[in-house]
Amino acid sequence: MILFLLERPIIFLLLMAIPLSALSYFRSAFPDRRALLIFTLPAMVALGQIFLPFAGIIAAAILMLVVLACLVDLFTLVPQKQFTATRNSLKVASLGKPHRVNVELLNLSGRTCEIDFCDDIPDEFSASIVNFPATLKPKSKTRFKYTVTSSSRGKFVMDKVYLAVKSRLGLWQGFYQVPCETTINVYPDMKQIAEYDLLARTNRLSQMGVRRVRRIGQDNEFERLRDYTKDDNYKHIDWRTSARRRKLTVKDFQSNQSQRIIFMVDCARMMTGTSDGLSMLDHAFNAMLMLSYIALKQGDSVGLLNFSNEVHSFTPPKSGIQHINRLLHSCFDEDARYVEARYDKAFLYLKQKCPKRSLVVLITNVIDEVNASQILQYTSNLTGQHLPLCLLVKDHDMMDVVDQFDEDRVMETGEESLFSAAAAATIANWRHEVIADLKHRGVLAIETFPEQMTADLINQYLEIKARHLL
Repeated sequence: MILFLLERPIIFLLLMAIPLSALSYFRSAFPDRRALLIFTLPAMVALGQIFLPFAGIIAAAILMLVVLACLVDLFTLVPQKQFTATRNSLKVASLGKPHRVNVELLNLSGRTCEIDFCDDIPDEFSASIVNFPATLKPKSKTRFKYTVTSSSRGKFVMDKVYLAVKSRLGLWQGFYQVPCETTINVYPDMKQIAEYDLLARTNRLSQMGVRRVRRIGQDNEFERLRDYTKDDNYKHIDWRTSARRRKLTVKDFQSNQSQRIIFMVDCARMMTGTSDGLSMLDHAFNAMLMLSYIALKQGDSVGLLNFSNEVHSFTPPKSGIQHINRLLHSCFDEDARYVEARYDKAFLYLKQKCPKRSLVVLITNVIDEVNASQILQYTSNLTGQHLPLCLLVKDHDMMDVVDQFDEDRVMETGEESLFSAAAAATIANWRHEVIADLKHRGVLAIETFPEQMTADLINQYLEIKARHLL
């Protein structure tokens, strides 16, 4: 019987391969390229049957040795249950900012093994390092460190790690999925708040584009003492404190407090455009949170209303720096939807929920007359009860066509560039007319690029406080 099988290597190969394949399947193992290469050796010897009658028996014997070596090497593969993983990472990350992740992998077996490690990284994340080759000693653990950067906000779950484990001879590889669940909530950029605090303490807010606004009148409530800067009024110098410190010191006075700010953020299709790697909606939320933090520190109340074709969420206005956490939670998983904005529903909801006078900041984008007419109608209706501020986001793609237009290159590039520049210029002029109409109806209006939105919005807020418009 054995001789019969040795003379027929194909039948012998099938009889040996079927149980070997079943065993490797249950152990989550797959043959490596080395195993496939050594299986070509008996095949090459079998070709010698043309010249040697016993070449088939020799090939079958070599095949038996190869199969036996593969079988023995398969049992040297460390099984999946001998690995455990723990992922250490903060649950809160900032949009577009590096976030550190540490993964500890423990080898519970008594064997040394070579592995390739890969974490379960969501598609929205970009990692500094993807694959980690390593050698794990028996009863030991190793740590893998890398950073991820998210391109979108929301809740992301990383529930496993992937391992490619080699056997002792390298003929097999085990591909394992080790459970390791971690949830990361990606919020709008919060690190800008720490940067603002640092610049505010050192009187360098101009580096963020924040202008020093001259106050009309004087708020009499004392706030703090600080070092003198060249833009300060000599009347505010505290001479006694300056003499004691031997350094010029001025008094700061608080602005009017207990005022209300309501942000209305458009989450419809016109906010899906991107700039500097972030969507317009992401820039809007970053600007909203930055201004909210400044307003809350000054004692104002801040609320938030997110809408598209319906009202998504509403955060009632409250004061206190802790309120910034509620604002963060209400916007971190909001995405721009490909629907038309319903300004009528949003402003009707605002009228029902906020009867007291407030600064209503509408952040949106318009390129057609239908939406522009609705914004003109509903914001102008607020002027008697509230102070409306409309912030229109400019699109780089459209403005760059106008800025980069060159009459001398029209003949080279053709009429297409001329038509594109003319269309873009027409839309830009129309938007200027919309802003002029808003201002004529008593609505504060500004137009800015997404990356300049934070500084422009803060400057407008400081000007409103300085002029006591609210």
